[in-house]
Amino acid sequence: SPRKAIYENVCELVGKTPVVKINKLAPEHVELYAKLEYFNPLSSVKDRLALAIIEDAEKKGALKPGQTVVEASSGNTGIALAMVCAAKGYPFVCTMAESFSVERRKVMRGLGAKVIVTPAPQKGTGMVKKAAELAEEHGWFLASQFDNEANWAYHANTTGPEILVDFSDRQLDYYVTGFGTGGTFTGASQVIKQARPDCKVILSEPANAAMVSSGEAQVPGESHPAWEPHPIQGWSPDFIPGNLQTGLGMDLVDEIVPIGGEEAIQTSKALATQEGIFTGISGGATTAAALKVCEKAAPGSVVLCMIPDTAERYLSTPLFADILAEMNEEEEKISKSTPSAQLPPPEDA
Repeated sequence: SPRKAIYENVCELVGKTPVVKINKLAPEHVELYAKLEYFNPLSSVKDRLALAIIEDAEKKGALKPGQTVVEASSGNTGIALAMVCAAKGYPFVCTMAESFSVERRKVMRGLGAKVIVTPAPQKGTGMVKKAAELAEEHGWFLASQFDNEANWAYHANTTGPEILVDFSDRQLDYYVTGFGTGGTFTGASQVIKQARPDCKVILSEPANAAMVSSGEAQVPGESHPAWEPHPIQGWSPDFIPGNLQTGLGMDLVDEIVPIGGEEAIQTSKALATQEGIFTGISGGATTAAALKVCEKAAPGSVVLCMIPDTAERYLSTPLFADILAEMNEEEEKISKSTPSAQLPPPEDA
């Protein structure tokens, strides 16, 4: 449907994100496209699941007026839930491991949420356990993003159909995505597969935390034995989420492509400087996986990858480690090439 110009509230802005062609990074023999989920109101794909879970709970009567919502998050889901809860009038509490970027905590608190930081060594399972404890102790509504079926169902009702509409007049040979909760993968992939059986679904995961590829079963409540720390925030918590297991059980995956952290970071930087697409490490990882698919795809193939969020969530992470706030030598030389508006030299110079 046509995009409206006036909306009743910020939640109405969720979804209908654009697809953009990757022009410089992709090989010439294929077409590579990216679905830019940072066009959601709070700049990530998690806006979808946040709205889905809250509205589903409202319809079922599981969430009462004014009741506090609590959830464990690496940041994007927490930010999305903080937005939805602010718009709808629910207090929100997020549990988040201390290893995730501090700007995510600040954004949530800026939206009125409370952030409970958990010890990094306890990983994702620790922050999930804390959220469940808080819900039980205080009678709060636990969003349960990793297992709540409303998560993937929303992607089946929105993300998947959006892709099919966007590619209704052209082929689509590969759909590439990573996973955090598994909601995007499970929901969108099953719809795409139903409509386009020949479209291959490619799932990517961190090379050093290849839980799905390992074939080892997930023990509920425990850290997966194949998981190791990785820099792709938002991807692959230290367990295989229930929503991902649902999609795996549907036999939706045609291929799994592992991606290293440094490769993800460099691809994110390349997207920014060569395509003007400003995405985080997870977006770089998904695109890196898509580029691997492109390399071996038949001439004329069409590939679509998901871009989950914006690089602005990663300012304190390795993605920006070599990007300075102060002018570098080249910038200082440009500044001195004309006489006006020059900064004074540092006092210790």
